[in-house]
Amino acid sequence: MQDLAALAEEHLTKARLASHGRSAHLIVHDGALRQSVIALTSGSELDEHNAPLSATLQVLRGHVRLTSNSGNKELRAGDLCEIPKERHGLLALEDSAVLLTAVTAVE
Repeated sequence: MQDLAALAEEHLTKARLASHGRSAHLIVHDGALRQSVIALTSGSELDEHNAPLSATLQVLRGHVRLTSNSGNKELRAGDLCEIPKERHGLLALEDSAVLLTAVTAVE
């Protein structure tokens, strides 16, 4: 069992110490299913990248902006949204931690 609050805090601390302002940890890797905690300091971002087959983003702490061609979404702690099936990025509007759940192609 994972303590998401503790993981969020741990990786926010690591992100604050990293020059790029990010820290991530894969917590579930089961076949095509992946779950990761990603922490970003305010102003840090994940550059635009391709979407997995299916994914959701849950904000554990903070405030983020999910960016895509179909429109941006601002999400706060407790929010859960489906990630659009197109290139997208993520910007931290304040120190934030998210849970990314993704289904990828099985290798």
